[in-house]
Amino acid sequence: MQQNGKWEKRPEGKPTYARKGMSNKRPQAAAPRAFKTADAPEGSENWVKPWVQLKYFTYNPAVFPRMLGAVSANAPAGGLINVYDKNGEPFGGGFWNPQSRTPLRMLYHGPEQLSEKDLENAIRRAVEWRRRDCELDATTSAYRVIHGDSDGLGGLIVDRYADVLSLEVTTLGVWQRLPQWLPLLHELCGTSRHVITVDESIARMEGIDRSTAPESAPVHRVRIVENGVNFEVDFAQGHKTGFFCDQRDNRLKLSRLVKGKTMLDLCCYSGGFSIHAKLHGGAKEVTAVDLDEKAIAMAKRNANINSANGPLRIDFVHADAFVYARQMVRNGKLFDVVLLDPPKFVLGRDEEKEEGLKKYNDLNMLGLQCVRTGGLFVTCSCSGLVSPTEFEKTVIKAAQRLGRRLQILEMTGPGWDHPFLSTYPEGRYLKVLWARVLA
Repeated sequence: MQQNGKWEKRPEGKPTYARKGMSNKRPQAAAPRAFKTADAPEGSENWVKPWVQLKYFTYNPAVFPRMLGAVSANAPAGGLINVYDKNGEPFGGGFWNPQSRTPLRMLYHGPEQLSEKDLENAIRRAVEWRRRDCELDATTSAYRVIHGDSDGLGGLIVDRYADVLSLEVTTLGVWQRLPQWLPLLHELCGTSRHVITVDESIARMEGIDRSTAPESAPVHRVRIVENGVNFEVDFAQGHKTGFFCDQRDNRLKLSRLVKGKTMLDLCCYSGGFSIHAKLHGGAKEVTAVDLDEKAIAMAKRNANINSANGPLRIDFVHADAFVYARQMVRNGKLFDVVLLDPPKFVLGRDEEKEEGLKKYNDLNMLGLQCVRTGGLFVTCSCSGLVSPTEFEKTVIKAAQRLGRRLQILEMTGPGWDHPFLSTYPEGRYLKVLWARVLA
């Protein structure tokens, strides 16, 4: 959904939000400029070319110019590069792109030289983890196949939706290898079609020519199944894909807690939580709210395709979540279960982060006022720059300002197909806080 603004996409796949009177556009990426190299250090004539040296030790996969020293003269944009630490010792390998905002994208840390075969093996390991070890095909036909840096493939996100692969590309190195990687991905996943997304500003910054994307048979809509529930993924109308498989486990979890209860789903998007609650959970009454007309239309369509045993009686409301919640507070309307799953509120650091945290505070204060005493409150954040601790503190502070006391049950995240690196905490973007409202 959106509130008084327009949708944008976020790297994790959800749209972002802007309030009325505020810009709803990301700052435009600066024009590409070449990385300025330092003088080659003594002894570097013995290093394996192409190479780049770090000024400081860092295990973050995204390495900015200030962290880099010298680079060999023959390092091609988009190519693999050998990385040496500040002492001149082999440190790993990654993608190199001198015109990018992050010229070095580390893919591997260690003494060995990174090869193209290593990258193909990383693809195989990523798919094997989802299909063989996690056995995701047994419960769903929609899941994340490759999760970027967490799978050693920085700049590549791949979701599977039945026979379709949805790819989001953010690095030139990945883009150049798609003609070789796509046949492998289709073979490993048992898919036949694909959709490729590259943000316009990222394409400009990385030097990606989007007109050269590998072709595919046409893709418009595809039907997927998750935990026995049918959904239609609309690639033409949806934001990125029209479905977010990162909430799969949380949708099932919530459906087990709503039997015979009333539920308010704020920011419902295509209806995933609401339909699970009604179809699987036996919720007595479900109200699902979103400001995006296309999202509401998708949600209604998804409800209809799950009506084989009778219509799912869900009250889908086209409205601003903030405005609707305020109206419920004024009316004294209370629910047994309230779910908040807003889009990404924090887009940047400093002032942007402060404003985003205020939005989380405001929405949680409104949502908490809609929960009856003893009810269940489930609130989500998909902002990677907000840590689990920061989010929890924000929710607790909102409750305290209202004089309400929470019994915190758990904080969950996405399924195991969305891992995050210990060296990249921002990758822990999805946080779901579960609590009972005791007073």
